[in-house]
Amino acid sequence: MSQDAPAPHTPAGRVIGIAVALTLVLTVFVLAFSWPAVTSEPKDLPVAVVGSDNAVATLRDTLTEQQPGAVDLIEVDDRDAAVEAIETREVYGGIVLGDVAAGEAPEILTASAASGVTHQLMTQLGAQMQQGIQAQADAAIAEALASAQAQAAEAVRTAVQEALEAAAQGEQPQAPPSGEAEAPEIPEVPQVTVTDVVPLSADDPRGTGFTAALFPLLLGGMIGGIGISIAVSGALRRVLAVTVYSVVGGALLVGILHFWFGSLQGDWLLEAGALILAIAAIAAPITGFVAVLGRPGIALGPVIMMLVGNPISGAAMPTEFLPWHWGAIGQWLPPGASATLLRDVSYFPDADASQAWLALAVWTAAGVLLSLVGHARATGSARRAAVLPDPA
Repeated sequence: MSQDAPAPHTPAGRVIGIAVALTLVLTVFVLAFSWPAVTSEPKDLPVAVVGSDNAVATLRDTLTEQQPGAVDLIEVDDRDAAVEAIETREVYGGIVLGDVAAGEAPEILTASAASGVTHQLMTQLGAQMQQGIQAQADAAIAEALASAQAQAAEAVRTAVQEALEAAAQGEQPQAPPSGEAEAPEIPEVPQVTVTDVVPLSADDPRGTGFTAALFPLLLGGMIGGIGISIAVSGALRRVLAVTVYSVVGGALLVGILHFWFGSLQGDWLLEAGALILAIAAIAAPITGFVAVLGRPGIALGPVIMMLVGNPISGAAMPTEFLPWHWGAIGQWLPPGASATLLRDVSYFPDADASQAWLALAVWTAAGVLLSLVGHARATGSARRAAVLPDPA
């Protein structure tokens, strides 16, 4: 065959098969990224509540009637206990029930740094409580006005009757008492206050910078693992490359997110450590898969990290909102553990972040271990090949 001859065309069956396979891949991607938003619903959201037993029972019945299963009320002793529960991330918000009859206004405690979704939900809950209080006040005002009108009508009827009786007896009717009628007492309407216990950074008040950085962090970790797997030969050299990549990448990201954008507000050393470990926990398993499985291992990492871990990471919504136990499972995968750890070290220093640290450390160690296994296998194969006799 001449070198200038065109390459033979791909068989039609193979073309159709490739197109269908790529369509399936596209479908999987759409499902992976759309599934959390479609299937998630407000449920079992832990919220602290302070108040009398009757007030808490009434609130629980009201919430159950309006949004069944959306909020899980956890009774605490006082407002300080509710604030502590929010700061340690045991709850997403709090409700302090004041004595409305005594003029004490309820207070809604929220934490915009914990989740934009829950912050909006707690704010809406405060608005609904205010509407309920206003409706009760309107009913009381209407009752007071009706009572005042009834008293005025009775006074007029009595005065007219007395005047008629006096006229019938030939007496001079007495003039009605002068002075203005007593105005009905209008109750003061308590105003529900909303307090953001753990607010977002003033430089990133909506948390868009923080949330937007999580996906590039995942993507950057995968790109690093794939690039090192392709460009670097030798399992131990890949471990070294992942280490350097993670340290340098974490230092650069903390410089951008903390010192430049202001999206991170905690101890920058802890934030740098969290970013370094997050990158390593994503990149190291990919190089480990390649060391054990060869080039097919390159695809296994993105499947686990992006198609499985990212949708159930809880980065954009509370893990309680995800169906079944996917939210809890997602916290043991690098995307979910990274998002939780960064949020904790930046805004919730009192929270227990040991699970997130452990999850990322386990994935990093697993990636290094796989690389060492691949290195030992390759070294053993080379030694066995060296002792084989040369063919005659």
